[in-house]
Amino acid sequence: MTRFPRLWHSEEIREGPYKPRDGHPISLLMAEANKRWQAYDDSRSMTFRQTVTKYRRKYGRHPPPGFTEWYQFARKKHVYNIDDFEQIMDDLRPFWAIEPRVIRNLAANMWRDDKQGVAGIHIRDHKVVKESNHSWRSETLITLIKKIADFLPDMDIAMNRLDQPRVVVPWEDMQAHLAKELETRRIPPEALDEFTQGMTGLLNFTAKGDDDLEEDPGWYPAHGKQYLDTAKLACPPESHARNADRSPRDAEATYKNRDGGVITNFNLSTDLCTVGPEIQDLHGFLYAGSSVIPTKRLVPIFGECKVNVNSDILFPANMYWKHDERYDYDERGDDLRWEEKKDSMIWRGITSGGTQLKDNWQKMHRQRLVSIVNSTEMQDKTVRILTERPEQPGEYENLRKFRPAEFALNHTDIGFTETMSCIPDCSFYDNVFTLKSKARFPEQFKQKLLVDVDGHSFSGRWHALLESKSLGVKATIFREWHDSRLFAWRHFVPMDNRYDDIYTILTYFFGFGVSSDQRLAGVSNANDDAYVPKHDAEGRRLANQGREWAKKVLRRDDIEIYMYRLLLEYARIIDDNRDRIGYAGDGSELDKYDGVTDAEEIPH
Repeated sequence: MTRFPRLWHSEEIREGPYKPRDGHPISLLMAEANKRWQAYDDSRSMTFRQTVTKYRRKYGRHPPPGFTEWYQFARKKHVYNIDDFEQIMDDLRPFWAIEPRVIRNLAANMWRDDKQGVAGIHIRDHKVVKESNHSWRSETLITLIKKIADFLPDMDIAMNRLDQPRVVVPWEDMQAHLAKELETRRIPPEALDEFTQGMTGLLNFTAKGDDDLEEDPGWYPAHGKQYLDTAKLACPPESHARNADRSPRDAEATYKNRDGGVITNFNLSTDLCTVGPEIQDLHGFLYAGSSVIPTKRLVPIFGECKVNVNSDILFPANMYWKHDERYDYDERGDDLRWEEKKDSMIWRGITSGGTQLKDNWQKMHRQRLVSIVNSTEMQDKTVRILTERPEQPGEYENLRKFRPAEFALNHTDIGFTETMSCIPDCSFYDNVFTLKSKARFPEQFKQKLLVDVDGHSFSGRWHALLESKSLGVKATIFREWHDSRLFAWRHFVPMDNRYDDIYTILTYFFGFGVSSDQRLAGVSNANDDAYVPKHDAEGRRLANQGREWAKKVLRRDDIEIYMYRLLLEYARIIDDNRDRIGYAGDGSELDKYDGVTDAEEIPH
């Protein structure tokens, strides 16, 4: 018989099994997302034995030294899924192709040229003993590292001080790195469960010696240039970004439903190799990024976000760790029950996102969002939505002549509070946008839908929006540490970066028009051909699922657990004896800790 502590394996609060009420693609996508999440939930390891067995099977190596202590640390903090650290493994995998001494040299010295936007954090004797090229980002990260420094060996960490990601390794080079990593996989019968002491190549706090010749990280400036010119080098040759023969329609079919344009694959909808050609002139970072200093060399730089082609090492963003009322959800604050909220989508922000000029602001993503829901701007325009088939209730078809102006006026509250990042100044916006008053979280939480879009890079508000009792709607090109934990259409609503699905989403949750029976009775509206029944229960379900899930997997405790595991794996990558160190046991020493009461482990 095997017993498991309940707190480790508590289930997500559910409203009962979800059954689609109709054939709307969003209803069907919710059902598919639930199946994917259930498979994810069912696959979790419940004991240390299962955890190490799965690690070796998946990664072809022993877990790193210190894995036993990390496991106990994570369990004490009630980690929900002890296996889900996929992002860490993906980020570090290609570094097995780089000599440890080279990685250590780069990490120790990349901060030296302060014009390149790199900070250094240096750990010795289980303490952060030095910070090089100070920034608020490194200062905040140090407060997190201090929580776990007792468990870490000596190391240097290079951290990106800039908003935007750095490393773009050409596809062919990356494939060579990954092939070499595969060749190094092995599980020796014995391994040393400790890190190597006294290695050279860490930052010398005194004079530099002959062995301290600095590796060149290969930074080069690319401010204000189209990012896809750089990014596509990291895409497969047959991808849409590099193959002119692939049509936009072929690319869309991989991530988007032709009915209503809703996102079917959130991962591919943020993949520049797939969507890059269509959005390179529609997103500020891609069109004219303001702080882009990339390299084509694989260098160990830690960053808060990246796009899919980047090889930066992700860590939980500082705004998720740092207490700031602009980004924190206050459980004691004013947040209404779903039923008390308005049928409206809200967003507030500034005109960040790229270098803005009088003749290019229309290519910025935030500006496009504000424009597409501006009732004056949309007065004479039509968009696509899905409308119920009159002869087949519950089935839907595209309606491409929906006039959205009045609907947007009644169901959106989206606008800028301030203009910035313009050259030479932002006066050209004076006759374009009417600025709105700032809305703190309690005011925003009066609306049912909270849309979140990129700024210069990722949005630091996302965790708070998920924790709220409203429903988060997300459009982004950036990847973050938590992505594998969040399931589109179960925990949030994904939105195309072109926003061509925004009215399909809005009309689904808020409803529109009158049914065919009502029209026969003489009731009419401004879009006589359109009818979408309101899906309020579905919105409430998604909001509740997102909120409960965020409270389980996006906690500050989860950030500590993630950072601890990341730095353990990183410590092995930079160790000269990395092929001969690790945890080689079977996990049975923690049977009692895990509540296993007999000799036989539960099959997994």
